[in-house]
Amino acid sequence: MSAVERPNILIILTDDQGTVDANCYGSTDLRTPNIDRLAATGVRFTQAYAHTVCCPARAALMTGRHPQRGGVHHWTQGDMNGSDGINMSLEEVTLAEALKTAGYRTALFGKWHLGAHRDFGPKKQGFDEFFGIRDGFIDNYNHYFLHGSGFHDLYEGIKPVKAPGKYFPELMVQRSLEFMMQNKDRPFLLYVPFNIPHYPEQALKRFEAEYKNIADPARRSYAAIVSTTDHYIGQIVDKLEALNLRENTIIIFMSDNGHSEETGNRIRVDNHKSGYPKGHFYGASGGGSTGKWIGQKGSFLEGGVRVPAIISYPAKLPKGEVRGQIITAMDWLPTVLDLCGVQQPSNAPKLDGHSVLPLIRSAKAKSKYKILHFAWGKKWAVREGDWKLIGSNGNTKVSLRNLVDAKPEAKDYAEAKPEIVQRLRTLHSSWEKEVSPK
Repeated sequence: MSAVERPNILIILTDDQGTVDANCYGSTDLRTPNIDRLAATGVRFTQAYAHTVCCPARAALMTGRHPQRGGVHHWTQGDMNGSDGINMSLEEVTLAEALKTAGYRTALFGKWHLGAHRDFGPKKQGFDEFFGIRDGFIDNYNHYFLHGSGFHDLYEGIKPVKAPGKYFPELMVQRSLEFMMQNKDRPFLLYVPFNIPHYPEQALKRFEAEYKNIADPARRSYAAIVSTTDHYIGQIVDKLEALNLRENTIIIFMSDNGHSEETGNRIRVDNHKSGYPKGHFYGASGGGSTGKWIGQKGSFLEGGVRVPAIISYPAKLPKGEVRGQIITAMDWLPTVLDLCGVQQPSNAPKLDGHSVLPLIRSAKAKSKYKILHFAWGKKWAVREGDWKLIGSNGNTKVSLRNLVDAKPEAKDYAEAKPEIVQRLRTLHSSWEKEVSPK
């Protein structure tokens, strides 16, 4: 396949969107016409896994590998002007680096969160253009990170951008539209990792008005920010259509983890750098939904790690299909390379993900994942079949959950099933040794 014939790639990653929080996933109170449009023109997965929080999900998506392999095992660097902190290893080969060698123009507009230090970051890992957040979240209008004493976090590459009062999702989407216009005659990778519906839930006023009749204030706030996210997704897809690029563009949509229950976040110091007063609330509403599952962002229960995921490529893939096999965020890199006819660079390390094309071709095809592993900080989980063991390094207590109970994962079987506990412990220990950087 020549460079000119190759499809464009658009990756849309939402931030803290709940397991079933889209109309096409069964939500009856949310309006998500643009996410639903992707499902209608593509393949929707009902057993897709990202990770428990932002950083490892992004590492898995970008590299096709377990985050630990690239050193993403705890929160990555925050303020670009701070100490070195944790940054994803530059030895990791990202999707942008792989596609750049095949003639793609590459851009990231949104949230990076794989290390903010100036010697690392998107432009060191294959992206020609980067505009957005180097760390985890910002106030959408003053562009300050709000934990601790705060710091400004809006950059063009490593150059600070001051745009007080301008709504960040609007800024990043406008950059995305400009990029597509400028590159409409050549193949491109456009990665749009939104910072919403993540807190602070600063929705567009029109969507706050749309949901004014929802009785639960948490759900009302969350619904408005989800529809705001959907609105901006629609702007990008509409532009693809206007440029006659939609048929030959692979769109991948996914959330990075489950919905947030971080409802206690407030400014806790005087003279916060954002200008907000002590006591200012900026947390999540906690209004996300997990359907029959339990758990949320930060947990290894299904509600923390199982997320909505869709791939749409009208020229080559089925439309309106649903697949129930296990896939993970690590699978998108090999899938894209497969569809684009691009080889992994010769210096690229071994992948952990698998192309999902066999699963798309047949609903009866088996997932490549017999075992799933997750780890973050000291906490970890391993799933084999219907059993999931959740533990923490340095703590002998574990919990054993079952995914096919009438109330999935609600009961702890650890004491009743010691043989399963031991087998899963052994699996985790072997995996932990294997993925730890040598």
